[in-house]
Amino acid sequence: MDWLLDPFHVSFVRQALWAGILVSLLCAIAGTWVVLRGMAFLGDAMSHGMLLGVALASMAGVNVLIGALLSAGGMAMGVSVLSRSPRLSQDTSIGLLFAGMLSLGVIVVSHSQSFAVDLTAFLFGDVLAVRGQDLAGLGVALAVTAAVAVLGHRMFVALAFDPRKAHTLGMRPRPAHILLLGLVTLAIVASFHIVGTLLVFGLLIGPPAAAALWARRIPTIMLGAALLGIASTVIGLVVSWHAATAAGATIAAVAVALFFLSALGDLLRHRLPSPGRVPFGKDTEGQPC
Repeated sequence: MDWLLDPFHVSFVRQALWAGILVSLLCAIAGTWVVLRGMAFLGDAMSHGMLLGVALASMAGVNVLIGALLSAGGMAMGVSVLSRSPRLSQDTSIGLLFAGMLSLGVIVVSHSQSFAVDLTAFLFGDVLAVRGQDLAGLGVALAVTAAVAVLGHRMFVALAFDPRKAHTLGMRPRPAHILLLGLVTLAIVASFHIVGTLLVFGLLIGPPAAAALWARRIPTIMLGAALLGIASTVIGLVVSWHAATAAGATIAAVAVALFFLSALGDLLRHRLPSPGRVPFGKDTEGQPC
């Protein structure tokens, strides 16, 4: 078992482990609603569209988290406004904003080579360079996300499964949708500097999607997603340590791999006959009929 525990004898790997656990819990809460609401494309667009805010903040010498928050928040507001048009679907609005903000971000990065190297770390993450203040920030983000998820649970459930009924019951689905966008924005912005804007999508979608294949109740999906995210963190850090690969990318890759394993298990579960069930084309004694 030494090969499993050796990496965590090093202080910065332990810091990375705690960061990964906090990110996993954060993404499990927000990602469950992303999966149930069918907002995966929006999550992907936000994680990429933040490039513009990060680049501008870096140029101005401002904390890149502020730039990321403004950029992701601007995209969320833009999607909310554009989707009100009866001639534009939400996917079209997201696609337009995604392409526009990403292209502007690339233009800004290509125009100033002086900070392009620094931006690489922000875009792809550096989970092994996590500091105490980063953990504190993740803890605050997790507390806020959990509080919003608990207080808005009924609204989010109604919005995810029957928006018209939510409106009939007076739950105001549009404010609930905006609040949900804010929840996703907070999760992405708080996590991107740990696993990177291009990799946070893996933890946001992979574990909740894997858990949703086996669980039916929303709290159970969140719990399963959190456990899978933590497992992805531990496995990713161990593999990264021994294989000398990028830690953040390895964690995200493990999260996606666990989803495919879960999907394969779900497929086999539905194809294999369960005890007491007579296979199609057989009689009660198992003989062809």
